[in-house]
Amino acid sequence: MGKEADQTGHPHSHTELCESGARLYGSALRTGRIARSELGAAPCLIDLALLHPDPDDAQWLRPVPPSAALAQLLQPVEREIQERRRLTVALADAFEPFMAISALDPPTTHAITVLEGLSLINATLDRVIANCSKELLTVQPGGGRPAKALNEALERVQPLLNRGIQMRTLYQHTARHTELTLHYLEQVGPEVEVRTLEEIIDRLIIVDREVAFIPARSDRRIALELRHPGLVEYLVGVFDQFWQLAVPINEEVPYDHKTDGVTGVQRSIARLLVEGHVDEAIARRLGMNVRTCRAHIAKLAATLGSGSRAQLGYLIARSGLLDEERP
Repeated sequence: MGKEADQTGHPHSHTELCESGARLYGSALRTGRIARSELGAAPCLIDLALLHPDPDDAQWLRPVPPSAALAQLLQPVEREIQERRRLTVALADAFEPFMAISALDPPTTHAITVLEGLSLINATLDRVIANCSKELLTVQPGGGRPAKALNEALERVQPLLNRGIQMRTLYQHTARHTELTLHYLEQVGPEVEVRTLEEIIDRLIIVDREVAFIPARSDRRIALELRHPGLVEYLVGVFDQFWQLAVPINEEVPYDHKTDGVTGVQRSIARLLVEGHVDEAIARRLGMNVRTCRAHIAKLAATLGSGSRAQLGYLIARSGLLDEERP
């Protein structure tokens, strides 16, 4: 119901006992009556029928016993509850025939679910990976992963060990030189097969070839949970293609040194420079920090005798460096 202003100017409810009303009602119960003139700030006492006129003196009001007042106030509430129960039963009866029809169809799942926020993303990953029964495929781009991320990954993977689950992970070559990553691989042991590539796609997790997770934003605070069989199958195919090109973690990366003084990493940087990528993009694609990337660019420039960034691109093209077969 609506509210009206009392004599103090404050909104007053017709169905709630305000603070002033509670104080005055308590006083009336203790003394047996209350002057009508005191009710200006608490009209709810009359609206809730907590007071009735004194038959001996119209200037006074007597309190209704709390038990009687409560029983009277609860009556409409109980009637509403009973009406709601009747409505609930009626709706259940109306929908019962449709329940039988829907039970004949296979359950549907959301093909794409948007997960927003790291807490929800991590909780969903924990739940789905915990139910993994056959295969877990992961792609982890970049160089070394933060200690927190590796600890979370270890907590997810450890329960899967010794259960006959095939687990394969792809890193970038730069992860081979990160102490935290190597320690993580020691912890999970040989049950997790690991290979590395110079460049890979963004983060990808596939569970039992039924559910896949991919980031939906560069800061990875929004992810997509994919359950469409066609999408998941496609992503498994992408993973398998990268896996075939990758180098097992226990084998040396076969960098090509055909060009005198230019390493395989620098050749990859040269290719990305010629394609027009800036330092930050090159570093991100090769899984290294920007400082390391710029150090490689400086060495490449020194090897080719370049005095400027523009000249470096020209000298890379002229040297035939990119014509050589990549490893």
